[in-house]
Amino acid sequence: MTSTRIQNQSLRARIMSAEDAAALIQPSTTIGMSGFTGSGYPKSVPMALARRIEDEHAAGNPFRVRIWTGASTGPELDGALAKADGIEFRLPYNSDPVAREKINNGEMHYFDMHLSQVAPMAWQGFLGPLDTAVVEISGITPDGSLIPSSSIGNNKTWLDQAKQIILEVNSWQSEALNGMHDIYYGTALPPHRKPIPLERPDDRIGQAHFQVDPDKIVAIVETDAPDRNLPFADPDDVATAIAGHLLDFFAHEVKVGRLPQELLPLQSGVGNVTNAVLAGLMDAPFSNMTAYTEVIQDGMLDLLEAGKLRMASATAFSLSPDAAERFNREASHFRDKLILRPQEISNHPELVRRLGCLAMNGLIEADIYGNVNSTHVMGSRIQNGIGGSGDFARNAYVSIFMTPSTAKGGKISAIVPQASHVDHASQDVQVIVTEQGIADLRGLSPKQRAETIIANCAHPTYRPMLQDYYDRARRTSFGQHAPNILSEALSWHQRYVETGSMLPTGS
Repeated sequence: MTSTRIQNQSLRARIMSAEDAAALIQPSTTIGMSGFTGSGYPKSVPMALARRIEDEHAAGNPFRVRIWTGASTGPELDGALAKADGIEFRLPYNSDPVAREKINNGEMHYFDMHLSQVAPMAWQGFLGPLDTAVVEISGITPDGSLIPSSSIGNNKTWLDQAKQIILEVNSWQSEALNGMHDIYYGTALPPHRKPIPLERPDDRIGQAHFQVDPDKIVAIVETDAPDRNLPFADPDDVATAIAGHLLDFFAHEVKVGRLPQELLPLQSGVGNVTNAVLAGLMDAPFSNMTAYTEVIQDGMLDLLEAGKLRMASATAFSLSPDAAERFNREASHFRDKLILRPQEISNHPELVRRLGCLAMNGLIEADIYGNVNSTHVMGSRIQNGIGGSGDFARNAYVSIFMTPSTAKGGKISAIVPQASHVDHASQDVQVIVTEQGIADLRGLSPKQRAETIIANCAHPTYRPMLQDYYDRARRTSFGQHAPNILSEALSWHQRYVETGSMLPTGS
């Protein structure tokens, strides 16, 4: 039975199976897929394409494709296609473990990039042509407009740029999403760019639906499948301590007049630590807050429900299963409090700078001078990607990075003599928080930063080792602006690769 979600009569004639839709995709082509942090990605066509690729490989025929998305997706997309060895090239962000293994084994090309830059680079032609868009939506209006689903990401660009379009209409998505989106069609390439007319997080500057050329729509597949919604762990002692340090910092900034009582628009990366911060805001002395961020997490729904958060602007949801079920049930209640935008707007550096966002993101490691590695384990193995942290960190009113001080049961220190890879240079890092304490680095020289980070953020097990390294670097370094011992700077990482621990043997 044809879904009532498809209200345009002429487009109903293009409904077909996922297998028939996947047959319209050719080898060695580029596909723009919807999806951002496990929300709003196509579920049926990628799996059908993966089965087709496996059949072609079994017959001895090569078949791989290039995949562009908004950010991470789900096992039905990245996982299925990676398992089938069907992805030749991937951008801009991946969190799937199967795809990660292939990337780190050198079996898949991966372009990790700032999320705000994807759509502009596609329009500029830097990424090459886009052959097919496979985009999940929640419905089609009588006039043929497309109602977005639980993420927007780069969908506007994929729908505009692709030579052909395959749509998945997902009836699992709440019908109350209709009207929650703000699709801005006013961007342009230089020299024709104009200021984006958004002055507050709750401004609406676009329209609620995607506009597409109906002649490009070659297939419509009906689905009823949930997003990849992973549960958040209850905040442990470490996450709670990190949240407490950060909330104390905000309270101090309000007290001395550097932040208003309602704070400034919040940006929060995805994860248990950042969700613990959001939970902590429930009882914090701040009200009438706003968020201008990438994703809506469980904690933001709770803050909206409690009236602590006035509104939130993002490009996608990233909810636990329970929160996703709750949102679908109560979406109409949140419609006037949530806005979903294209990621080139939600992450736009100029808007982040102008709105004065408080950027809160995680890290893999930071060195004693405040350089932050968000992407590479031991300098060479990609974990996920930089995501939007760079978009926000460089342009935030306050740029904050949070992490437990150790990992792998204490075998890895998150504070090291020198970061093995740098995604955020020290000039873009203003505050570092661990469960040990907080390091406010604003206005400090490199040596002052080192002393502050070692004293406040390093784990007690590693603090003497860091202090010893720094003291010896002060005596022997080639230069004394940011003293380092080149022969030892990455020795902790080498020791971990060789022994499985950054601690010296016998420690």
